[in-house]
Amino acid sequence: MALKTRFFVTFKLQDYLKVKILEIAFINLVVFIYVNVYGIIVYYTLINQYIILIKMGAVNIKKLAFELNLSAATVSRALRDSHEISRETKIRVHEMAKKLNYEPNPFASSLRKQKSKTIAVIVPEIANNFFSLAINGIEEVARERDYHVLIYQTHESSEIEASFLMRLLSGRVDGILISLACENVDKEQLKKISDQLPVVFFDRVHDDIEGVKITTDDYESAYNAVQHLIENGCKKIGYLLALNTLSTGKNRLRGYLDALKDNAFPDDKELIMESGANGDENYSLIKKLITEQKPDGILSSIEELAMPCYYACKELQLNIPNDLKLISFSNLAHAELLNPSLTTINQPAFEIGMEAAGILFKIFNKRWYEPNETIILKSNLIKRESTRGSF
Repeated sequence: MALKTRFFVTFKLQDYLKVKILEIAFINLVVFIYVNVYGIIVYYTLINQYIILIKMGAVNIKKLAFELNLSAATVSRALRDSHEISRETKIRVHEMAKKLNYEPNPFASSLRKQKSKTIAVIVPEIANNFFSLAINGIEEVARERDYHVLIYQTHESSEIEASFLMRLLSGRVDGILISLACENVDKEQLKKISDQLPVVFFDRVHDDIEGVKITTDDYESAYNAVQHLIENGCKKIGYLLALNTLSTGKNRLRGYLDALKDNAFPDDKELIMESGANGDENYSLIKKLITEQKPDGILSSIEELAMPCYYACKELQLNIPNDLKLISFSNLAHAELLNPSLTTINQPAFEIGMEAAGILFKIFNKRWYEPNETIILKSNLIKRESTRGSF
């Protein structure tokens, strides 16, 4: 009896296991079919969407071409602002595009051309008024061409700058606009980058590095600033030095020294203060310069060194401009609201940004440009109360 019972239980257990195995096999089959069918559906959906996108762009361009009695290729080049198309034709195409509410599809376009439709802007700091304005100029040009702008901030570190540059070689961007950090520059790395991606330098440049450079008349601006201080009665002019590793800083220093020389002022190196590592150190150095050297005029090579002069003069109970006159390279928005208002060398930051971006897009479109051209824009000396002469 016990043997029969054991045989019966074993038989039932085997049936149960068979059923369970079949159930598991069936479930796995269903999952396999579902996953593969779903994958196929997704794949074909993406392909169809891509085809639709391409067709949408082509049909729109063909419609424009039909209305204008032009070829689709001509319309396409006109919309891309190609140098091969005349200005009159471009105007006709853009007017018709506006009339028909034509909207270019940057996603489909970038897929066809294998372009990211993105440019990178590398700057030392975003909070600086000059760079804020320059970025605005860059973005305006990029927006007109349906490009996105990625902004990278180096915090004046050449190491961070190098890291950004190497990452950008992965194909994230089509080109780079860069204003160099004030630390030592890795020329070999920049050459390697520019061999693989279009690079345009703006504002902070290095003469020894090949490439298109957009900058300002730093030498003339510094020279004219010193001349202005002399004309307003200054006999002993100090200089707050920064960016001394870059051509920008070197040209400003040279302008200061040549202006002193041309006016028969003594060459006194004690009147030149090199900027420190941070704001507190700069304040101490400026206070020491004013206390020990007693200048009656100061030219600051960057706006970050101008404000500590106000604080130092207040602490030392010196009056600006009666005891000390002050000029700074600066795009400070509230310079005229300071007490007294600050005389500034105002750089055309917005225009520099637009010019740099314009050159980069010329490179993209294979339009003519001089590979090692340096474009110099004029700065403007805005005379305010901080350099007012004695009456």
